[in-house]
Amino acid sequence: MPTSASATTTDVVELILRDHRRMEELFRAMRNVQADRAGALQEFASLLVAHATAEERKVYPALRRYKNVDDEDVEHSVHEHEEGNEALLALLEVEDTASEEWDEKLEELVTVVNHHADEEERTLLNDARENVSDERRAELGAAFDKARAEQLAADCGSIDNVRRLVKAQKN
Repeated sequence: MPTSASATTTDVVELILRDHRRMEELFRAMRNVQADRAGALQEFASLLVAHATAEERKVYPALRRYKNVDDEDVEHSVHEHEEGNEALLALLEVEDTASEEWDEKLEELVTVVNHHADEEERTLLNDARENVSDERRAELGAAFDKARAEQLAADCGSIDNVRRLVKAQKN
């Protein structure tokens, strides 16, 4: 977990990275047959949806305004969020956390989310670090954190909400 100094950061890059590391921890729990896999999945679902929604509403639009932040990288990240929602829904629909189907759907989700996080960290987040002032990253971090908290409070990771998101993506 973050140290107390980093727990108070408002730098949007650091907040996004913190979420990525938490997702990795939850993947480890979901892979562990001894763990509360269903509980880890519910926390993961809420975190993934809240994180992606906050990025798309507060961070990505702002990053598009910086000339050295690649707009194609932003569009690609949005597409990868959609893929993540589809893989998340597939896992949420698996009833038996001890089944082979669970393991298969989990690995599909891990692949999609890890690919996105890796690309985002190498492209958008590095671009933001290099081209966006500390003050602006702090402002974006506060907006990201607020939007994320609102999503979490609204039970954004429920299977019904994830179904709605996936359906909206296809329309």
